Amino acid sequence: MTNFNRSTLPDTVRSNGATPNPWWANAVVYQIYPRSFQDTNGDGIGDLKGITSRLDYLADLGVDVLWLSPVYRSPQDDNGYDISDYQDIDPLFGTLEDMDELLAEAHKRGLKIVMDLVVNHTSDEHAWFQASRDKDDPHADWYWWRPARPGHEPGTPGAEPNQWGSYFGGSAWEYDPKRGEYFFHQYSKKQPDLNWENPEVRKAVYKMMNWWMDRGIDGFRMDVITQVSKTVDKNGKLPGEDGCEIEDYPVGEEGYSSPFPWCSDGPRIDEFLAEMRREVFEGREGYMNVGEAPGITPARNEHVTDPKNGELDMLFLFDHVGIDQEGSKWNTVPFEVKNLRARLADQQEAVKNAGWASLFFCNHDQPRVVSRWGNDTDRESRELSAKAFGMLLHMHRGTPYIYEGEELGMTNAHFTTLEQYRDLESINAYRQRVEEAKCQSAESMMAALALIGRDNARTPMQWDASRYAGFTAPDAATEPWIGVNPNHVEINAAEEFDDPGSVYSFYKKLIAMRHNNATIATGEWNLVAADSEQVYSFTRTSGDDTILVIVNLTDKTAQVPAEVAQLLEDGVGESQVLLSTYDAVHSVKSVARGELARWEGVVIQL
Repeated sequence: MTNFNRSTLPDTVRSNGATPNPWWANAVVYQIYPRSFQDTNGDGIGDLKGITSRLDYLADLGVDVLWLSPVYRSPQDDNGYDISDYQDIDPLFGTLEDMDELLAEAHKRGLKIVMDLVVNHTSDEHAWFQASRDKDDPHADWYWWRPARPGHEPGTPGAEPNQWGSYFGGSAWEYDPKRGEYFFHQYSKKQPDLNWENPEVRKAVYKMMNWWMDRGIDGFRMDVITQVSKTVDKNGKLPGEDGCEIEDYPVGEEGYSSPFPWCSDGPRIDEFLAEMRREVFEGREGYMNVGEAPGITPARNEHVTDPKNGELDMLFLFDHVGIDQEGSKWNTVPFEVKNLRARLADQQEAVKNAGWASLFFCNHDQPRVVSRWGNDTDRESRELSAKAFGMLLHMHRGTPYIYEGEELGMTNAHFTTLEQYRDLESINAYRQRVEEAKCQSAESMMAALALIGRDNARTPMQWDASRYAGFTAPDAATEPWIGVNPNHVEINAAEEFDDPGSVYSFYKKLIAMRHNNATIATGEWNLVAADSEQVYSFTRTSGDDTILVIVNLTDKTAQVPAEVAQLLEDGVGESQVLLSTYDAVHSVKSVARGELARWEGVVIQL
């Protein structure tokens, strides 16, 4: 089911506070990582023609929106998140004509296309940056350039403008001999941050965005958009810079302080987002814009996504995917149900009256949830836990996002050597923490990479059991750009497509429920049994209609919490079970016994 025949939510049902309700209030988004989705020319890298060839699969699944990770021209230092030309397609993925064909074919099937957009930074090979290396060029102030620290030789250790470190390892400052100054980069040294304080930068960005919207795309997912506004003092100096009135935080275990507190949800972010809304989206219909939102709290999410403030439709918050990390991202701790529940409850409560939530566990930067928090050690455990986390996510209030292969229960890569990784962040983090700062052992770092490294989500899509999982031809001259997960022989779309008990079939049901049940799409969300160690439960209510969701997120049998049992004191019949990770008969018996089997989730019509 696509948006051609998806139910329209009546205006009597409240979604984000807008009238009429936005079309995306009961939509489901599917993220595609193009280089790993489908290769049609045998070069080992997915392409736009590959996505077009799989549109029928996506339409059958029932999703409404396809979000494409970047396909713009890029040196591919960070797999396309370093853009050198916003208005061209990288030859790795095809041509602008291929993009136009994809748009046309997707729209025929009722599918919308949302493009990933990176405007916090560009590639250092972008024409804007190359021009800015000349102090006399009109682009000279389009990036964050700073002189060496007074009393230091430019380009030598300690001469950096402040002590900030990059999230990808090393200093956040790179010396450019041509200009004789340093430029700031929160991420790779090939990803210099744009200076959004300069209105000419913003005008150029909005002009480019309008060019794409006019070409027919349906919106943007904006990478780290909440990091475009930096904290500066009244003289425009960054914290820790010589003479700045704002004192920086102390350095950490890797030898640097973090720019994160000063570059996330900065002082002008609301102004910039509202300006973008006016300059790009006002007067248009049928679009969707969502921002990746480092540093944004649930309370701030309500403000940014409240329609009356005219900023963004949705944000991706990250507090819930940090529950298994302590201090550094690479110091992992065990998953606990109560921590996930607390974070998601905060997100749901924040948009109770206005605004909207994005619902996700997986994306190109996150590992596979079935390996991270579920159990992928055997087929039954994998399928049950994949369904349990799928049910939990899709029954919340907001717009669900499915990452390619999540609907199949795809797992982490289970790489064992550093050489198998391609991700810049992972490789740099290993060097920084293990070899340079020596603040983590090689063994624990490899374990952390295997659990939460980004490449876990980037292995090729598993279409079938052939040599390269159907991602590229089995006799292709070039191997895929990253290793195929060996378990593609058991876990693949061909195997699951016609199996009514598969994870794929389960996801089809979840999507159909979102489309056709207004209570699931937009009904009130209320937590039940907030203290259970194993069970996550809540109700969804719209008028007189109430649905109860109970999910055991552990590998062991769990008692039905007393607060849940009270809601079910009159018993449950098979006809009341809207969905189960087992089946209706099993769940009716479970509820009657007052317990849930491992990974048992059930949606009940009260």
